[in-house]
Amino acid sequence: MILLNFVRGFAMALANSVPGVSGGTVAFLMGFYDEFINSLDALMTGSREERKNAIIFLIKIGIGMAVGMVLSILALAALFETNIYKISSLFLGFVIFAIPIVVKEEKECLKKYVNIIFAVIGIAVVVAMTYFAGNTILSGGVNLSVEELNIGMCIYLFISGAIAIVAMVLPGISGSTLLLIMGVYIPIIDAVKECMHFNFNYVPACAIFCVGILVGIVSCIKLIKKCLDKFRSQTVYLIIGLMIGSLYAIVQGPTTLEVPKAAMSLANNFNLANVLFFLTGGVIIFGLEMLKKVQTKKETNK
Repeated sequence: MILLNFVRGFAMALANSVPGVSGGTVAFLMGFYDEFINSLDALMTGSREERKNAIIFLIKIGIGMAVGMVLSILALAALFETNIYKISSLFLGFVIFAIPIVVKEEKECLKKYVNIIFAVIGIAVVVAMTYFAGNTILSGGVNLSVEELNIGMCIYLFISGAIAIVAMVLPGISGSTLLLIMGVYIPIIDAVKECMHFNFNYVPACAIFCVGILVGIVSCIKLIKKCLDKFRSQTVYLIIGLMIGSLYAIVQGPTTLEVPKAAMSLANNFNLANVLFFLTGGVIIFGLEMLKKVQTKKETNK
């Protein structure tokens, strides 16, 4: 189970690094979204035993996320820039092949067909956000060194962190794209790089951003958990809609890079390499699904 949770966290971190993809989408597609949300909630309001179990689970996920985040910042950012169409093809396959699995696992609550309107709403939200993002992305030329910080920028960083983490937790909404829209994605990545190279002038900016992330998590987790518990059918339909909408966001992802590229299209991006990456996304999904079944069977037989 340690390996599975490491892979889960690693995949979430990589997803959050790709424009148009959400870590929450990966968690839902890989079947541990409920456990992830419940663990975060238990960490804040659970009993001593619940907190202990939550900490153990989140540490396993967190190690994978930390490794994925470091790789994204140090090495994979350039890879995403130069191979964005292949990476986007991978995540298209990831989402498309996983949606039927999600529908199968949630088939009981999806029988309330009247709630399909929530799927339509989910699709509309992501498509609208992605469409308007393409026309409103701000410049990334902000300097976050301590000499350049002011009260207004500190407040803006705090709010950006809170909004971005909510988007990263919700399936279908890309936190990295929202940060790009707000003009702080590249500055934050650069600031983290500077901190990792022991340039402590950027520590205050990163700390303020992290505090915003923590506040955002505390603010949204309880609401998400309540929706999953009390209104599961509506919430699952909404999440599926967000996931379907994320397909459009992934297609438009290249347009949100620091140096924008053309959106994906069959005319320009239908080649063997991209098809192989697309199919690889499906292979990963089914491989993880098999791994999850094996782990569940082992735990049941204990």
